Amino acid sequence: MKKTVDVSIPLGPVHPCWKEPARLKCETAGERVLGVEVELGYMKKGIERIMRGRPWQEVMFLAERVCGICSVIHNMVFIEAMEEISGIAVPPRAAYLRVVANELDRMASHILANFSYCYTIEHETLAMYLLNTRETVLDNLERLTGSRINTAYMIPGGVRFDLLPEDGAALLADLAKVEEEMKRHVRIFETGPLIALRSKGIGVMSREEAIRSHTVGPTARASGVEDSDLRLRHPTYRELGFTQITRTEGDNFARIMVRFQEVFQSIDLIRKCVENLPEGPIRGGGFCKAGETSYAGEAPRGELTYAIKTDDYGRVVDIAIRTPSIMNIEACAHAMITDAASIADVTSIFISSDPCIACNER
Repeated sequence: MKKTVDVSIPLGPVHPCWKEPARLKCETAGERVLGVEVELGYMKKGIERIMRGRPWQEVMFLAERVCGICSVIHNMVFIEAMEEISGIAVPPRAAYLRVVANELDRMASHILANFSYCYTIEHETLAMYLLNTRETVLDNLERLTGSRINTAYMIPGGVRFDLLPEDGAALLADLAKVEEEMKRHVRIFETGPLIALRSKGIGVMSREEAIRSHTVGPTARASGVEDSDLRLRHPTYRELGFTQITRTEGDNFARIMVRFQEVFQSIDLIRKCVENLPEGPIRGGGFCKAGETSYAGEAPRGELTYAIKTDDYGRVVDIAIRTPSIMNIEACAHAMITDAASIADVTSIFISSDPCIACNER
């Protein structure tokens, strides 16, 4: 009888399907994957160290550069943490505009994640469709904030720019266009036989495994983890009637579908904000004070936490950032990829968790 030899197969750190460098060391027996070790450390930036001792005005810009894909939520969580320390109130109009910026950024991030997945399973047509739709989303983020990526839109006590009536009308018109395009993209994804073969039943993670691995964001919600979206506890989102999207399949297909569904949810939230935008100022004023807090918000990939300590002059004495991808990558390695039927599924399973190496190696 022929003996099956266990082989160690490395994927990465430079891989055509990875957005950023990471190495997956797969232990296999034939085609079956017995175990995976994720090796990081290829793009350390040291942003946390650079932040210490600097005034909040500088740290605000550095926070956005932790991740270029979800920069708005880093800005939002840092600023809201400073507001919590200093007791600064935000006018209702500014609070709604923050949601608009955050949800546009979430749409851009989710569409990019699903583009990466479709590209990984070699459905390049749908991948290019998604990337084209994302451009419209980024154009509207620029219309609101003045920038497509690093916006620096939120400041303590409000936001930098108001939304003019004509810009609001243009935003709603573009959202209607994006919504129709996304409906078509979802139909292609749901009904394509190639997608079903490479996605359904692949990389399954049960609800219990997701909870045990401390998985967060769409990756957790695709496995049926309830009450895992921090927007449920944010006052502005609660006022808008936000509800969490959850699926139970726990496979690649479910993770991508959760992101598609959240894009439509983001469109609805932005419409509510623009159509019911309160009158009043966009800045409430206030001074940053000495204090300490740990504040969390819902990034596109899950829970993002900033632990901050400041002095009387608003300088950041100490700061620690916990990003969502570190939990999701560990869950992916130990719950999704282990015992995969084929080494060919490793890349698609890894990408389905939407790993952000830049966030991890801040």
